Amino acid sequence: MSSPTSAPLTEQGSVERAYIALGANLGDARATLEAAFKALDEMPGTRLVARSSLYRTAPIGVSGQPDYLNAVTALDTALSPEALLDALLALEARNGRTREYPLAARTLDLDLLLYGDRVIDLPALQVPHPRMHLRAFVLMPLAEIAPTLSLPGHGAVADLLRGVSAQQIERLPRD
Repeated sequence: MSSPTSAPLTEQGSVERAYIALGANLGDARATLEAAFKALDEMPGTRLVARSSLYRTAPIGVSGQPDYLNAVTALDTALSPEALLDALLALEARNGRTREYPLAARTLDLDLLLYGDRVIDLPALQVPHPRMHLRAFVLMPLAEIAPTLSLPGHGAVADLLRGVSAQQIERLPRD
């Protein structure tokens, strides 16, 4: 686990801990994720407080695509959940993300997993992320940076890992 240091949060208001999943399987995925970590830390009112290792996983639900590199970050943010989602979508777009069809390969995928202990059910935003408890590529890096975390409605991350133990995932060494 890495705990970068940066300037204090600049926006007024309460600060929430949010967890973001990152993934990429097109182009130089490692470089894209490293740049995304930096961009997340530079978002207004936001500070990256932890980041997981990178993990290699096969795409789920499709074939013929390159493997993904995945990670999870913890952010402290003064942004609202909706503003944070907008910032994540803008960062994806700046990195060439297109949404041609469901499960398409991606230059960068950013998912808002958790926002404090809030449960949000809006047409464009569901928190906790509705499938995170089913995905090793989310749970393994999340357990690395927040091993005692519990997901609202699902339980402890450590317990949920047992349910995804058949999914292949490889933790990559840090450079």
